[in-house]
Amino acid sequence: MINEKNSDYLLAIDNGTQSVRALIFDLQGQLVAKSQVKLIPYLSPESGWCEQSGEYYWDKLCQACQSLWAQGIDRTRIKGMSVTTQRGTMLPLDSDGNPLHDAILWLDQRKAEPEKSLGGFWDPLFKVMGLEETINTFRSRAQPNWLYQARRDVWDKTYKFTFLSGFFHHRLTGEWVDSSGSQVGYLPFDYRKHRWAKKWDWKWRALNVREDQLLPLVDPGDRIGEITAQASALTGIPEGLPVIAAAADKACEVLGSGGQHPDVGCLSFGTTATINVTMERYVEAVRFLPPYPSAIAGSYCSEVMLYRGFWMVSWFKEQFAHIEKARADEAGIEAEALFDELVNTVPPGSMGLMLQPYWGPGVKQPGPEAKGAVIGFGDIHTRAHLYRAILEGLAFGLKEGLEAIEKRSGCKIKELRVSGGGAQSDAAMQIAADIFGLTTVRAHTVETSGLGAAIDAAVGLGLYQDFDSAIKAMVHKGKRFEPDDEHYKMYQRLYREVYLNIYKKLQPLYSKIRDITGYPE
Repeated sequence: MINEKNSDYLLAIDNGTQSVRALIFDLQGQLVAKSQVKLIPYLSPESGWCEQSGEYYWDKLCQACQSLWAQGIDRTRIKGMSVTTQRGTMLPLDSDGNPLHDAILWLDQRKAEPEKSLGGFWDPLFKVMGLEETINTFRSRAQPNWLYQARRDVWDKTYKFTFLSGFFHHRLTGEWVDSSGSQVGYLPFDYRKHRWAKKWDWKWRALNVREDQLLPLVDPGDRIGEITAQASALTGIPEGLPVIAAAADKACEVLGSGGQHPDVGCLSFGTTATINVTMERYVEAVRFLPPYPSAIAGSYCSEVMLYRGFWMVSWFKEQFAHIEKARADEAGIEAEALFDELVNTVPPGSMGLMLQPYWGPGVKQPGPEAKGAVIGFGDIHTRAHLYRAILEGLAFGLKEGLEAIEKRSGCKIKELRVSGGGAQSDAAMQIAADIFGLTTVRAHTVETSGLGAAIDAAVGLGLYQDFDSAIKAMVHKGKRFEPDDEHYKMYQRLYREVYLNIYKKLQPLYSKIRDITGYPE
């Protein structure tokens, strides 16, 4: 519904893995209008590959914008815009800004072959620190390294390596500029300084990238450029509209949830589930894994992620929820809307069924050999118990991440803010409140990532003097969930006495499985 109140507007483009959204917010943070275009998440020309055409992403962005204007938006009230995108999706571009190869997504599993040692003191240093496998994984997963080895013709023609945000910024403004807040992935980025690494840094030895192949960076809130006539003709965005740097989607989610202080923990119940805490200092929640750039210039997001996260809800739907899918199809709703009924038929603790959500292995956390586990099965358990165990297991995993952040930072979290598609489930929200033992607050809008980008635009345009005042005006709390003391006490015992021991007990067996089967590689 269009807001008739006389107000300035801000445009946010949010390109996730599943869809691209064009969003209009007013200066009170209310969503005025929304256009969403679903995406084919990726194509897999070979097993494990996840790629998508850069032109496809651009066409869908244009389509989302044109659908937005069809809703009758007064474009003269839009004062500026920002872009936020999925993290780690990279494109090689020629000097005209055209993709030389499909975008390689963050989900992609292709690997470059091992190359020669890093040289100097780096190899013995990483060996002593126990980081050999982490560094080798970094090198093998880096998209520029794969292109250098497998598609040298493309690598040789590459004028710039950029994430999806930099590609969009160039298409919209003609400028070769990206935000430091969007640099999450396999490029030689200095996570302490939020700039490209110094020439002596080991990343230059590990990655097949030249300094001249990287975009100049500006901070979130800085100006990228203005909408060109060509971009205006394709998107309908007014020519000359200022484009302000934002950050990657997870960082913008944190900002759009109001998580600007270190006593607020921000949970993202998305495809990848994360716990984030904004810090003004550099804090590694997991040793040697850097905090990512915040959407607030100069700040950091200390983060722990569960790689598959609420993807497990989709997995459950495909494998076990045929009844709910049929009912949902008849009612014209999403099947997930019926899942709370399943959860509420099962008591807290799932009658002893425990799940550890390592459906996607990690590098340092928990470890490259990790696999998922479900223990405690009995003849009383049904798919409803399994579904509740999934939600509880995800919350246990995020709680473990939060405790790691608290331990490393010395900060104590007092409240949780939750965003992402999974946050629309009252059952998931209450389970989180009970497991963490904290007041858990749903964001006032499902479009927290877009709102975070809009806040960056508002500050960059001077519509608010700083991030604190912008957040105070534009972020509002939604429904609150308070922990149940009895449930919290039971969950604490399950967490301390069982959950935290599952990986320790099974890790040797996971390593054996890996050795025998070769999976995970």
